[in-house]
Formats: sequence, C-alpha cells, structure tokens
Amino acid sequence: MMTFLVLASAAAITGLMLRRLRGKVQSHPGDTWWQIRYDSITLLPQHKPSHRGTPVSSCNVSNAPSGKISADCGSFVKSHQDGEPFYAPVGLYQGNQVALCYIGDEAEVQIKKPTVLQEVWLMCELKHENIVPFFGVCTEPPNICIVTQYCKKGSLKDVLRNSDHELDWLFKLSFAYDIVNGMLFLQGSPLRSHGNLKPSNCLVDSHMQLKLSGFGLWEFKHGSTCRIYHQEAMDHSELYWTAPELLRLQETPWSGTPQGDVYSFAVLMRDLIHQQAHGPFDDLEAAPEEIISCIKDPRGTIPLRPSLLEDKGDERIVALVRACWAESPEQRPTFPSIKKTLREASPRGRVSILESMMGKLEMYANHLEEAVEERTCQLLAEKRKVEKLLSTMLPSFVGEQLIAGKSVEPEHFESVTIFFSDIVGFTKLCSLSSPLQVVKLLNDLYSLFDHTIQTHDVYKVETIGDAYMVASGLPIRNGAQHVDEIATMSLHLLSVTTHFQIGHMPEERLKLRIGLHTGPVVAGVVGITMPRYCLFGDTVNMASRMESSSLPLRIHVSQSTAGALLAAGGYHLQKRGTISVKGKGEQTTFWLKGKDGFTVPLPEFTEEEAKVPEIL
Repeated sequence: MMTFLVLASAAAITGLMLRRLRGKVQSHPGDTWWQIRYDSITLLPQHKPSHRGTPVSSCNVSNAPSGKISADCGSFVKSHQDGEPFYAPVGLYQGNQVALCYIGDEAEVQIKKPTVLQEVWLMCELKHENIVPFFGVCTEPPNICIVTQYCKKGSLKDVLRNSDHELDWLFKLSFAYDIVNGMLFLQGSPLRSHGNLKPSNCLVDSHMQLKLSGFGLWEFKHGSTCRIYHQEAMDHSELYWTAPELLRLQETPWSGTPQGDVYSFAVLMRDLIHQQAHGPFDDLEAAPEEIISCIKDPRGTIPLRPSLLEDKGDERIVALVRACWAESPEQRPTFPSIKKTLREASPRGRVSILESMMGKLEMYANHLEEAVEERTCQLLAEKRKVEKLLSTMLPSFVGEQLIAGKSVEPEHFESVTIFFSDIVGFTKLCSLSSPLQVVKLLNDLYSLFDHTIQTHDVYKVETIGDAYMVASGLPIRNGAQHVDEIATMSLHLLSVTTHFQIGHMPEERLKLRIGLHTGPVVAGVVGITMPRYCLFGDTVNMASRMESSSLPLRIHVSQSTAGALLAAGGYHLQKRGTISVKGKGEQTTFWLKGKDGFTVPLPEFTEEEAKVPEIL
C-alpha cells in the first residue's frame, strides 16, 4: 500500500511539472531547433571492436530493423578510429563530437505526440555538469536517433572493465560524488528521478568527470511511460540495479522512483568499490532469472544482495551502501544525506578529482616554496663558501671577473712592499721527520701566520714549501702605507715564531729569516685549470735575495724599504753594510730591529751577528 502511494505521488508531481511545460511547447509550435537533420552530422568511421571492447548493449545502429530500443542506451560496441577507442556511434555536429543512440522507426510516430514534445523540451532544459548534454533528435527514418555529447572514456562499466590496475580510492569517491550531484539535480527537476541508474548509463568524459545518461524521453524511446516486465523478452542481468519493490509491480513507470534510484546507487557503488564490471552478482553460480526471482521474492529473513567486503573501502561507505539497499524504501537515506556521508569520508573533505588535485597542487606549491626557499638559502650559503674559498686563492675582484667569464688583464703597480720568509735548516728538519710530520708542521705554522696577517692590510701571495710570500699595496693600492703594514707584520711574525712549538720535536725552535723590498711590480692571473695571481718584476727577485741573504730570526730590508721606513718614522733600523747580491752587485742593506710602541717580545739582537755578511 505504501509503495502504491509513493508511486502515485511521484506520478502526480511529474504530471504537474509536465503540464507546466505544456504551455511552453504550445507557445512555440514552430520551434523545432531540437530537431537535427541527419545529413548535418558527419559520421566518424567505425572499425572492428578491440579485444577488450565487447558489445554492452542492444542499441540498434544505422539501418537496424524496427523495434523497441533496449533500456540501456549509454554504452555501445567499443570501436577504434586511428587507435582511439570509440564506445558509441560517433559523429561531428556543429564542431562537437556527439554520440548517436539509434531508435526504431516507430519513434517517427511518437515524436508527433504532445507528450513526447514535452519530453524533448524537458530534456533540452536540463543543464548540469553531471548530466550528459542533450543536443536533439533526428527524426528521419531509418536514422531516428538521440544526439548527445560523446564522452571519450566511455561508460563507468567500460572504465571498470578496461582498468588494468585497481582504481585509486579518490577516483572511486569522485565518481560516486558526481553520480550523487547528478541525481540531486534530476530529483530537483520535473523528471524527479532517473529510473535506469546503472554503470552503463554513467558516462565518463576526457576530464574523468562522470555524467548521467539514459534517463527521460521514455515515451519517445519505448512508446509508453510504463514497462511490463513479464511481457518483455529481456536480459534479466540488466535488472540487477532495479529496486525490489519495482520488480514486484506488474506495471512500473520507466522513470522509476527516488527511493528506487537510491537502491540503484547502492548496487552501483558496490560495483565501484569492488571494481567489478561483470555485474554485482557475478560471484553467484545462478542464472540472472533466478537471481531476479530471489530479489523479488525473498526466501529467507535476509533478502538477497550483492556481496560486500568490509575491507574494500571506508567503513562509513560500506555502511552507507547497506543502508541504501534496504528492503524498505522508507528506510533508505536520501541523496542529500548520501552526499554528506561521501564528503565526510573523503580525505580533507575533497571528493571531486578537481578539488583534490587543486588541493594537492596547493600543498605541493606551498611545499615547493618552502623547499625552494630552503634550497636557495643552502645555495647562497654554499656560494658564500665558494666565494670565501676563492678569495683566499685569488683577489675578490679577480674571482668575480673569472666567474663572469671575463679575462683578467695584467696590472702595473708603481710601488709595493714584498715579504719573503723561510725556515733555516728546514732540509735537516725534514730528514729527521716523516712526511706527515712535515706537512703538519708547515700547516700549523702557516695557519698561525695566516691568522696573524689578518690584522694587516696585506695580501698573501703564496706558500711554496717552507717559503711564505706576502705583499702590500696590491691588489688594492694603499698609497705609502704598504711599507708600514709589511714591516709591522714582519715583527709580529718573527715574534710568534719564537714561541712556536714543533709538535713532534718540542725541544727544537724554528729559526725564521725574513727579507723585505719595496718597488714596482706587475700582477696578473696565470693559468686556466688552477689560476694563480702572480707577481712579476725585479722587485720580486730583490725581495727573494733579501730573504736568502738574511740571518736566522732577523728581518733583512733593502735600501729602498729602509728609506720608506725612515720616512714613515718610528722604526728601529740598523745598517748592516754593503753586501754582494747575486745579479744585483753591491747593495747597502739594513736590519729591522723594532718599532716605537711595539711591546711584543722579539729575539735578542747581537752586534757581532748583525755584521756577518752572507754572499749569494
């Protein structure tokens, strides 16, 4: 009795909605824009089906004989065009790819009925993103057909059949959410229900968005608004998605009921969860007629339903499916509550693929910004390390020019002061030490020197063995200050050497000898693989001679350097006398003994030692 009242109410509401549309049809009697000329459609060639595509409906094609169309018009034979699969007869109409659903010639008579015109007008007014767009109908025998948008991915049945791997849960939820949105729109329209909801009537477009088809135009397609099951030679497996209360009726409206659509959605969700394209009862060893008979007339306390594994999906979704296929229509949830449950069960509340992808892109973009910022900081830190290392090997401006790919031109400096030093007796010291001990000794000593010269305006040129070379007045000119900087630095180095302790020979003391000379030089970068900033000119040679003719723990200066120090004032110089220098002849040289205000302790300086000449 309750079922009869529900059906009567649904029929009354549908009739009221259709009467409201009748005025529109009558006010536009000559408006037949929905009527499409068949020759305006460019048919795309159909080839033989692929090995994975099989006939999934009995829709007639092209010159098929007259007769009633099957209830399923949402999926066709899968064919190929240049390697691209076709799931329906496809054509081009006004720049759109359209699917053609052919109908028997009797539809030519049906299209003239006012009620059929009302159906067509109603289909024209249905616009929603989850509804397959309706273009119109062709009414020219023998090519009477319904023209709708073509969905390139085929039906949900095709997607489930052709997927080599398990679909991601996000895709399954997104498909379910699209179905629910489409059903909410249909139930709010004059149609009130779908009536034929199953996987073959859920089409998937190229953007993986699901759109509902196979509803409406019942009288146009079937010649009546109701179906009589026992009078039809039908495939009973197509009734798996039909609600049991509808199966029990002798005469059932093609449009079905809202509660029946909820039942159909539940069985469809089971197919989606299990990713099964061969039907919800494929695991039962029974004929479709027997299965439908068991659903219509339950033989036990628990009515027959498809198997549903608990571990196949979210427990909330599994519970929702069981509630939706309840035996009593009144106990089934509505589509608004179904939509709420789907959203609650989805990750981060995003159900559609687009929402989820946008969310993931947003998260990825935020993470990418953080990663880029972190990597940029790391890159800048590494860049600073490289620049610092490069600055210890080359002057900063030279390094910048080399990094920029520019050549470094040699530069002439009119006056600089050069420092040379070496260790007296270094050869004998090496003979008494292992190579590792020698390396450690030089590293400890010259690390101490490097730390000491940082407080002076000088540039370390290089170290070769036990030789240590420093210059002032280049690469950045500092006027006459270079003599003062080198002289003061020499006193500091001499002082720290006297207190330096050899690690493997703690009782021994290093004896450093130093030579200074002032004059012009030319500086430039030499080499490509390991570029070096080198100094050239007689000044370099003379500074080296001053060092080699010096004495242990003494600072030997040339006459040009002594003159510059006397001009600067405050330095303690002692004339050594005239010595013969190789390649330079007789040269007057001096000892640098100290400086006013210099309180750092220096080695003792004896007069006898100071007068001993050394000839190279």
